[in-house]
Amino acid sequence: MKKATIKDIFELKGKRVFLRADLNVPLTEGGEIADATRITESLYTIRFCLDRGARVILASHLGRPDGQPNPKFSLLPVYNYLKKTLKDHKIFFAYDCVGAEVKKQAAELNDGELLLLENLRFHKEEEANDEKFAKELASLADVFVNDAFGAAHRAHASTATIAKFLPAVSGFLMEKELKILGEAITTPKKPLTLILGGKKVADKLGVIENLLNLADNILIGGGMAFTFIKAQGGEVGGSIVDESKLEYCRDVLLKAKTAGTKISLSVDTVVADEIADDAKTQILPIDKIPSDLMGLDIGPKTIENFKKIIKGSGTIIMNGPVGVFDSAPFENGTREIVTAVADSGAISIACGGDSAFAVVKFGAGEKFTHISTGGGASLEFIEGKKLPGVESLMNEKGAITIGKTPLMNEKGAIKL
Repeated sequence: MKKATIKDIFELKGKRVFLRADLNVPLTEGGEIADATRITESLYTIRFCLDRGARVILASHLGRPDGQPNPKFSLLPVYNYLKKTLKDHKIFFAYDCVGAEVKKQAAELNDGELLLLENLRFHKEEEANDEKFAKELASLADVFVNDAFGAAHRAHASTATIAKFLPAVSGFLMEKELKILGEAITTPKKPLTLILGGKKVADKLGVIENLLNLADNILIGGGMAFTFIKAQGGEVGGSIVDESKLEYCRDVLLKAKTAGTKISLSVDTVVADEIADDAKTQILPIDKIPSDLMGLDIGPKTIENFKKIIKGSGTIIMNGPVGVFDSAPFENGTREIVTAVADSGAISIACGGDSAFAVVKFGAGEKFTHISTGGGASLEFIEGKKLPGVESLMNEKGAITIGKTPLMNEKGAIKL
């Protein structure tokens, strides 16, 4: 079911908008923003509200402060960034996210002004999904706009329960994520190729189960490939293996044959006895690794095999790197695959934090159709799971009421 978006609101001018964004940006030791991507991704929604005269109460979490105020995780750096970026609007900062002073600041906002609340996770009630806390947040505004796809898989007070007390719609980033990821796993341009990497098979069970009958090709590299190889009797030396999933891997390979899905495993690998920048490496068949060595990247034959499949794909979902790409001797495989996907002409989607980082690291960000901001949320979405932060939003069509007040007219515009 498609969800109502901020575009469906009949009139924003003068309305107080509680905008939940994912402003969980990495900070340097000096407290400076190291990467502002998560902020810039929501700027379109923020500007849309401000330019139409909304009074925006912007909220987010940052880091893991464990329910206690901690200057290390303050959103003040984000406030300073927004002040420099949104020069045409007045931007204010609240040193808490609830309480009498915050209510006063929110009430005093004028049209086209923004109040950034302090870190929601300074209160343990946020992650506990406390209804009273959610209601207090809701009391600041007239409407809830969720643009935090990266936190949509969390049933927290500001991502899900707040929608019990306010009309709830998606922002533009949330809308984009749901559209692109949704189409990729329901009506993809064929052939659909799924690239799976990372360390453990257990981390990808849901993805495999959900897409086994939809994908045309599944390319398996990274650490998880060794479990599949060992399941077939191969010798993988000291490579990472998920021993509890050997039978599962054998079962997946059989199911894939029945479904007509081609699973392509690594055939060769770059091995070493340690992960180090000066490690001595060699290339070996992936099923013939001595006990004192471990596989740490896909080899040249695997790269060429994967490239041929990538070149003929219509949609590609990349979830996980195919090697230890943050170490120079083992980054080539991931670089080559990222570049091949970027140059393929296919609809290309990177899901998960490591995949997104790899795409940016190897300079392919501009060529990818979509780099999901979701991390864990994107993984759960392509697994087919329902995300609390999405399920709590109003549906796109039909008359919806909260209490006795109709929120949509016959044309589908929400009236606040």
